[in-house]
Amino acid sequence: MVVYSSIELTCTDGIAILTFNRPKALNALNTSLLEELSHALNALKADESIRVLILTGAGDKAFIAGADISEINTLSPLGAKQFAQAGQEVISKLQELAIPVIAAVNGYALGGGCEMALACDFIYASEKAVFGLPEINLGVIPGFGGTQRLPRLIGANRAKEMIFTGKHLTAAEAREIGLVNKIFSPEELVVAATETAKLIATKGKASLCAAKQTINQGLNTDLQTGLAIERDAFALMLASPDAKEGTGAFLEKRKAVFTGGLND
Repeated sequence: MVVYSSIELTCTDGIAILTFNRPKALNALNTSLLEELSHALNALKADESIRVLILTGAGDKAFIAGADISEINTLSPLGAKQFAQAGQEVISKLQELAIPVIAAVNGYALGGGCEMALACDFIYASEKAVFGLPEINLGVIPGFGGTQRLPRLIGANRAKEMIFTGKHLTAAEAREIGLVNKIFSPEELVVAATETAKLIATKGKASLCAAKQTINQGLNTDLQTGLAIERDAFALMLASPDAKEGTGAFLEKRKAVFTGGLND
């Protein structure tokens, strides 16, 4: 296992937990962290044993408090474009990961931290979690995908209000608008995310990945095209070992045991 300086990655029983680990900087995103995250995502993509990924932040104050302002302050326009591109590429790589990804947001998820959580499949939040895209207060705009992913999740009008005002949302407010699925005490957050991950990990990996891909592709197209994507994926899944196990187990009145991978 690679030893990182800005993140930690542990894997147990098919569940990976990736922790952003710059607590003194409130886990702010800088070039080094983004490079390490990209490397870790490549490793997770290549590991057939991993079925679910959980993201969280070290310490009790922040998931990710945003991009590292000390680095941004030194950037030229060209450097800013390159920094935004690097952030967009690694966050898109996270979103495109075939396996389900759960964000366990334990504190500040601001700017790039909110954008990182938006790229996950769903968000569990601590009661102390705070969400926002406050870049407007710095005279800039979100650069890691926030102007694109947030409207797709909560609707354009609510996203515009968040981005134009730069206001922070509590965990309860974030849940009310559909940004967060569930809220837990700080002590229960990762435990709850892990329990959900364990449940997901009992499902067929190929069908989980097909479901994720079908949903994500369908969101970016019209209904009829999305239905065609679903039909094709459904038909392909019926040829998989997991479909044979799942339907056979149902008929035999026993619990299914899914062992198939993406390459079966």
